[in-house]
Amino acid sequence: MSKHDHTAIPAPKDLGLLTLGVIGVGTSGPIIAASIMPVPSLIFWRNLGGALIMLPFALKNGEWKSREERHAILLSCCAGVFLAAHFICFFLAMRFTSVAAGTALAALQPIFTAIYFKTRGGVIPRRAWSGMFIAFLSVLLITGIDFQISLRNFAGDMLALLGAALGAGYMLIGSKAQQKLSTSTYTSACYLTCAITALLIALATGSQFLHFEARQWWLVIGLILGAQLLGHTMFNMALRRVSPVFVALIVFFEVPVSAIIAYFWIGQVPPAGIIPGIIGLLVGCGIFVSRAKVVPIND
Repeated sequence: MSKHDHTAIPAPKDLGLLTLGVIGVGTSGPIIAASIMPVPSLIFWRNLGGALIMLPFALKNGEWKSREERHAILLSCCAGVFLAAHFICFFLAMRFTSVAAGTALAALQPIFTAIYFKTRGGVIPRRAWSGMFIAFLSVLLITGIDFQISLRNFAGDMLALLGAALGAGYMLIGSKAQQKLSTSTYTSACYLTCAITALLIALATGSQFLHFEARQWWLVIGLILGAQLLGHTMFNMALRRVSPVFVALIVFFEVPVSAIIAYFWIGQVPPAGIIPGIIGLLVGCGIFVSRAKVVPIND
């Protein structure tokens, strides 16, 4: 078993894709906070749009003929279920707490990803755990202050944390699926499964998913073009060559991008008390992942 550096700097092409991805996902939090469309409906339309845009490229590739490709498509569908669950938690968090706090806590994805590799036999240097300790203290600071502000904010924080774990699962499964599939085939299967899952939740909860005012549809289009295609799809393209640990690390930069957009667009200023916690969280996660050179067991 050869060692694989999960924190190696990607090639310039992949760095470019990841940069575009950060800008794309950075628009997600503010748009979700500005929308009044029910969460399952918003997830449904966002992912359906992304799937339909990628589907012609997937059909052209015809990657469903071999047994390995069909197995990878099943993994893609599994990733789609994780993505739907991640989105449910993240979207609700954007409605319950501040964009800055929610995106910061959701940025814990790389720690969950690296812990997964550790449980699978990966080697993580001891110094990496100091970063995790800093991140953990920062989470306590953020959630403690939000708990004092309101139970609603605290619930949003908890949803963001759960969303981070589910997002890590989505990224890990997606990375494995794309070993056998092109990005277009993977994203078509993943996004379509996510959309179907969200639609079932919308129907089960009686959520409205039609007959919205024009502004809500413009926000959906913004989510599709920004967070879905420019964000998640760029990350997925990079995942074919870049470790999910590093991709999750890049997601850290979503926090300042979302906070800046939320401030100038919807006038949302995070409580001053949580700002040190957000800074500490980013520093802790950065230290953890920069030291977490792990060697996963091959399945």
